[in-house]
Parts: sequence; C-alpha cells; structure tokens
Amino acid sequence: MPKKSKHTKVGDIRKLSDANLQKEIDESYKRMFAINLQKETLQLANHREIPRTRHAIARLKTIQRQRQLAKEHGAQS
Repeated sequence: MPKKSKHTKVGDIRKLSDANLQKEIDESYKRMFAINLQKETLQLANHREIPRTRHAIARLKTIQRQRQLAKEHGAQS
C-alpha cells in the first residue's frame, strides 16, 4: 500500500464531503489491516506506523461523528 507522505491536517479533512470522508476511513482501516499483517509476519519496517494509523482513524471518525451530531442537532431545532 502506498504511504501518504504528508500528514493530513484537520482542516483538510473537514473540507472533504461525507462520501470522501467515509472513503478515507475505509482506506485507513485497510491500511491498518495491512500494517497488522506485516507486524505479525515480522515484515513491518516502521513500528510507529501502528499508532500513527490508529490516530488518523480516530481523527477521521471524530470529524464524522461531529457532522452526524450537527445534523441531528439541526433536525431537532
């Protein structure tokens, strides 16, 4: 899997549409699966990829949840 060389900024994530945000989450989970597979087969070169990818998933899911809550709050008002 290709690595992303630049770190994704929160502002860049917020600019994504809901569909693209979900696509990024799915890609991150696939990347995490590949990293875990490499770890188990002792082929992982950079052990810092594990927490970095987990953090990226958490960031994406947090923004997704914020959008969901904003929609729910808007519908209740």
